[in-house]
Amino acid sequence: MKKVPASKIPATVITGFLGAGKTTLIRHLIENAGGRRLALIINEFGDVGVDGALVQGCGDEACPDEDIIELANGCICCTVADDFLPTMQKLLDRPTPPDHIIIETSGLALPKPLVKAFQWPDIRTRATVDGVITLIDADALAAGRFAHDEVALAAARAADPTLDHDSPIEELFEDQLACADLVLLNKTDLVDAATLAGLERDLARETRPGVSIIRTSKGEIDAAVLLGLDSGVEDQIDARPSHHDNEEEHDHDDFESFIINLGELGTPEPLLAALADAIATHDLLRVKGFLAIAGRPARLVVQAVGPRIQHHYDRQWQASEQRSSRLVVIGQTGLDCAAIETTLKVQTVPA
Repeated sequence: MKKVPASKIPATVITGFLGAGKTTLIRHLIENAGGRRLALIINEFGDVGVDGALVQGCGDEACPDEDIIELANGCICCTVADDFLPTMQKLLDRPTPPDHIIIETSGLALPKPLVKAFQWPDIRTRATVDGVITLIDADALAAGRFAHDEVALAAARAADPTLDHDSPIEELFEDQLACADLVLLNKTDLVDAATLAGLERDLARETRPGVSIIRTSKGEIDAAVLLGLDSGVEDQIDARPSHHDNEEEHDHDDFESFIINLGELGTPEPLLAALADAIATHDLLRVKGFLAIAGRPARLVVQAVGPRIQHHYDRQWQASEQRSSRLVVIGQTGLDCAAIETTLKVQTVPA
């Protein structure tokens, strides 16, 4: 492994499918930066920055709010020239640039086009990809959410020989895994030991030789394990295969998102019950956002990954913020947005 020149600022790309725990990992890195001044580039699929809002205001000197940059409304792999490169140039042009740049991709983003952007002349002399970290949701992987049911697939292909082998989710999962320098098998607290061992064996068959798989829970891992890999990934990225290598342009037509705006809720329980119903009925991939609950000064964070719904109060609503509830819904193309919104439009508190 070659040593990165001291003049280059290292950047770590954190990738992984929707709900793998990327934002939680980043918050842990900020809190355990080991003296590094970090800058964050956070990308989301959709035009509401939930992940950025979860990181901003954490009050850590390692990463003040001005060093947290959101790129919403489109996956970073599709907007490299328009969004990512100008953002990187601004960071690198600062009188006091960061010690390390962390890039959180959208859960639907391909990491390879982003890494290749570091080959651009304005970037390659001043920054390098220290490593690509791929997070895997152990619970979702164990439930088979990233792979076909092989029996059902064989039957479908027998009926339609033109059927693609991989689903969009499976292709994306494999591309994110193939690009990794390090794999974090996250949310291991939700899976038993025997299942975890099986998942690790399966992942080892899918990763490149030498790529370590580390178990984590709630994204808790020593920052020194992730930062300082000195991989120089941009110089070897062509050796990391992707399902989309022969595409001139990449899009995300297989996925869509929309926003549901609600007012202040009396209690969270009706909305959470409705959300469980909507997820089951419409096979939603991801729902996340904030709820305003009457009588509670703090906002309620809602995170749903498939059928798994989690929620917690994180911080008080600020005086400059409107107390309202807002959810981002992500699924495969063809969502019945009107029906989903009707299900989730529970009774709100009168204004």
